Amino acid sequence: MAACRSELQAADLPLHWPTKAPPAIAGSNPVVWVGIAERLPAAAAPLELRAAAGLLTLRDSKGVQRQADRFEIHWVRQPLARPLLVERRVLGPFPSYESAYEQARLWRLKGAQPLLARPGDWEVWAPLESPAPDGISSEVRLNNRLHWQPQLRQAGQVLNLDGPIQLKAPRGLLWNGGVYGGPFRLQRDAYGTWALVEQVPLETYLQGVVPHEIGASAPAAAQAAQAVLARTWALANQQRFHIDGYHLCADSQCQVYGDPSQVGSKLRLALDASKGLLLTWKGKPVHGVYSASNGGVSAGFEEGWGGGSLPYLKAQLDGPGSEKKRFPLPIIEGVGLNKLLEDGANLHGAAHPRHRWQRRISSQELAALAASAKLGNVQNLLVQQRGPSGRVVDLLVQGSEGSLNLRRDQIRRRLRQLPSTLFVVVKEEPGVWRFDGAGFGHGVGLSQAGAIELAQKGWSSAQILKYYFPGTVLEKLKSLPR
Repeated sequence: MAACRSELQAADLPLHWPTKAPPAIAGSNPVVWVGIAERLPAAAAPLELRAAAGLLTLRDSKGVQRQADRFEIHWVRQPLARPLLVERRVLGPFPSYESAYEQARLWRLKGAQPLLARPGDWEVWAPLESPAPDGISSEVRLNNRLHWQPQLRQAGQVLNLDGPIQLKAPRGLLWNGGVYGGPFRLQRDAYGTWALVEQVPLETYLQGVVPHEIGASAPAAAQAAQAVLARTWALANQQRFHIDGYHLCADSQCQVYGDPSQVGSKLRLALDASKGLLLTWKGKPVHGVYSASNGGVSAGFEEGWGGGSLPYLKAQLDGPGSEKKRFPLPIIEGVGLNKLLEDGANLHGAAHPRHRWQRRISSQELAALAASAKLGNVQNLLVQQRGPSGRVVDLLVQGSEGSLNLRRDQIRRRLRQLPSTLFVVVKEEPGVWRFDGAGFGHGVGLSQAGAIELAQKGWSSAQILKYYFPGTVLEKLKSLPR
């Protein structure tokens, strides 16, 4: 019988289902643990694992081993041997890891010991007895009596499997329309569900990132710059899914990671040219962020996510010197900002389809947002604050019964029609607002559209990186401290 709450000390109560941290991404041939399928089962559907060729080898933690060209893992709800009591205080949700990290840092200063988790959106978790955070928090108490049990059904047999489950695919695993080399692990995460994790060498991981981020047709110098940033970002962010027992996810909350087997000869040469190189600041990997298009002006780190600024991620106009004279920073509300949005053809990355854009949003489209925040009918949208790059960092949504401030990355998270936060908003008629904007993404760090244009003009990957990350240094991976 499980102990009741009064029989346990607060420090003995876990915040989540038990997990084991992955090994650090380090050494001469570092390996990245990537969650390629998260929070399984998906609608209790079986997990199909199929070999690209040859056989798969499956082995669970108790020594059950099978070989076949295909496995089908079924999920059943079974009682735990002993109920698991989980309690935590939850702060969030947050639209990004960076925003959650900043709130965790502030909570830590008040004496809490927070953890970052992503059960859906990002959240910050701490013991119930933690000091009150800055922001609205809730309390979670779960008495878990059931768990998801993976079962292997093969040749008329039904076998319960114990995690972590190892999977080897010598000739590749067919997954999500591609072929992945592995090896793989099927392991429990912090939420009582499961994740399929690929253990992929760092350089192979880049083969699955670079073509899905900057594109397989980008100039070689731009691809090489992207490869350096992707490698640097992976090392600097390897703690992102620590609570779940792996390093990184495969979607845009990390870096988009797809089929690495499709890398072509041109891209392979670009990757080889940048092999082992990192971008560093004072000997440590930088926060190597990038976006599709900055609209001709880079944002500072604090504009994207708040918190302290970073010396190598400052707001700057992304264009030739003549344009920097035309558009001095900070970009302020009024004539200067309007001119930037109307006349950006000579800024870097102007070929991107969302270099300049326009959107209209009606009050009907804001109904779900208004209902969730109890605003009544939305009556106005007002910019309250901009950053040095001209990006909106505080947007006030006024309703008939209340108001809501959307800040930084919350703006695009809640108003998904907007490609970026570099915009002006005009009320065209009652209940309809027009947004005239620029860029696609957060706009911090490297602009992929800008890097492509600079590479076409003959810039090297090193020149591109130092332009977007001034003051940084290119170093070999082996020279970094462990």
